[in-house]
Amino acid sequence: MFKKSLLAAALIAAALVSPATAEKKTDFKVAWSIYVGWMPWGYLADSGIMDKWAAKYGINVEIVQINDYIESINQYTAGAFDGVTATNMDTLSIPSGGGVDTTALIVGDYSNGNDAVILKGEGDLTSLRGKPVNLVELSVSHYLLARALDSVGMKESDLGGVINTSDADMIAAYATPDVQAVVTWNPLVSAIMAEPGANKIYDSADIPGEILDIMWVNTATLADNPAFGKALVGAWYEVMGLMAAGDEAALSAMAEASGTDLTGYKAQLASTKMFWTPAEAVAFTASPALKTTMVSVAEFLFDKGILGEGAPSADFVGVAYPDGTTTGDAGNVKMRFDTSYMQMAADGGL
Repeated sequence: MFKKSLLAAALIAAALVSPATAEKKTDFKVAWSIYVGWMPWGYLADSGIMDKWAAKYGINVEIVQINDYIESINQYTAGAFDGVTATNMDTLSIPSGGGVDTTALIVGDYSNGNDAVILKGEGDLTSLRGKPVNLVELSVSHYLLARALDSVGMKESDLGGVINTSDADMIAAYATPDVQAVVTWNPLVSAIMAEPGANKIYDSADIPGEILDIMWVNTATLADNPAFGKALVGAWYEVMGLMAAGDEAALSAMAEASGTDLTGYKAQLASTKMFWTPAEAVAFTASPALKTTMVSVAEFLFDKGILGEGAPSADFVGVAYPDGTTTGDAGNVKMRFDTSYMQMAADGGL
């Protein structure tokens, strides 16, 4: 399995790299990769905002861009980084499923149309019956397809197969006559939808709040170094304030770094539900709907055989929530949604 082999590689690497262990320290590293909702991390580093907030708390925080998204998660899992940007699904399957206790420090946004099922030609979801579908196997695209099929009473077995296709090859694949449908994410969605006959038949706006984009940190590192959490959260919400106010210099810098222009980046933001204020993020993270989502994600991962090595059931990994409740195995909590630092920002306490 695609992700299962990546997880195994990350766990092997963990034996070779000193993991982020529980200790007080002053130097930290977080990894991020290109995506509309994560571009602020690059701007944090380039603008000096991260350095300013780190200096306030007497620490150093290095923000490192990793071009390969899954590789960034693997490196975090192996202990090379103290934090990483990742979706809820990929974090549950790779670091948390691999035994690395991980905390959601900043719930930044959810995909609200950035991920889509695209059919070549006329039709709807039922038109996928018997057709092959190209996607990045076992990614959020695979999850979106599963949710789409379920909405019309179909299963993956009703398709003509799922063809694992890397995001780097997706546009070229769509241009070939054999490809009849794809599932992918922005900016690829925008590029494919510009092609004649491209028909978006389902997207992440149909499952709001399920594909979450988060800054995750090692739980033990955060517990021993609250200054690390405060600096990251303070810097993040300073940039959120600039973006929400329409700061064109900041937005243009993020657009250029992501390979588009200001208009293109704003279009991607339009299909992203950003939590501009910490109060919004706290309210979402504390909502009962998050638990339902995480149970659904765990069931999908278990069904695909990628919920950690040897997971006996969908309840293998315990997920803790702000109200003190847990889904999954309460004796094996490796994923935590914690609103305390976002609440500090909301209260003006940073």
